[in-house]
Amino acid sequence: MAVQPEGTPCWADAMFKDVEEAKRFYGEVLGWTFGEASTEFGGYTQAFADGKAVAAVVPPMPGQEEEESQWCLYFASRDAAATADRIRQAGGEVVLEPMTVGDLGTMCIARDPSGVAFGVWQAGRHEGFEAVAEPGAYCWAEAYTREPGRTDAFFPAVFPSYTTKRMEADGGGDFRVWEVDGGPVLGRMVMTSGDFPPEVAPFVNLYFAVPDCDAAVERATGLGGTVRFGPMDSPFGRFATLADPYGASFTVIDVARTTGEVPKLTDVA
Repeated sequence: MAVQPEGTPCWADAMFKDVEEAKRFYGEVLGWTFGEASTEFGGYTQAFADGKAVAAVVPPMPGQEEEESQWCLYFASRDAAATADRIRQAGGEVVLEPMTVGDLGTMCIARDPSGVAFGVWQAGRHEGFEAVAEPGAYCWAEAYTREPGRTDAFFPAVFPSYTTKRMEADGGGDFRVWEVDGGPVLGRMVMTSGDFPPEVAPFVNLYFAVPDCDAAVERATGLGGTVRFGPMDSPFGRFATLADPYGASFTVIDVARTTGEVPKLTDVA
């Protein structure tokens, strides 16, 4: 795939204490195969769906061995240093300053003012996802925040190409969608106290496409994963949110199995 427009999700990775067990879990649940670990980049290992690069797993860096695993979503940037400046100006925190990764590209890690962690990727030889919305590949993401006002102001300030939409759903609720060039790229959910204990930090939840949601859930739970929500039907597909045995949350979705009408999106001034 070509380099994505600025602000578009373009890559995902996660650190695992036991990379081999993580490979076994995701290989069974999402059908991933894996390339050779890169010793030059700390054991970074790409995952493939039908031969196309869709994500990566990596052992913890020194000093991070006790951190819980979590998926990190990267957003495309033409200039990672300029994006990092906008992150700071918008009240976010740059956790890892822009760093060149060989000839692959430039990365940085940041948090929005509410604590939502994410990555920025300025492509070099590595342009990002080679497949999207195919079985085993990334297809959607939502930022979960306890401070929606701060998150809502932050992301369009960092990625000026974003336009904000409100989803008009039955039963109300507060859900936002950011679009780039008329296409949705990221959702925003509010973390309510009833659904998320205080110790759960804000995060970005990634959706991976699967051919059968219930079968993926069965494989995940059989390998030590847990179900956090679902499975349930929706206008976007049948989905379930899971936690792998190492604590990382993600959602599996069968986009071909839809129920009901897609809610309307309206402009937010």
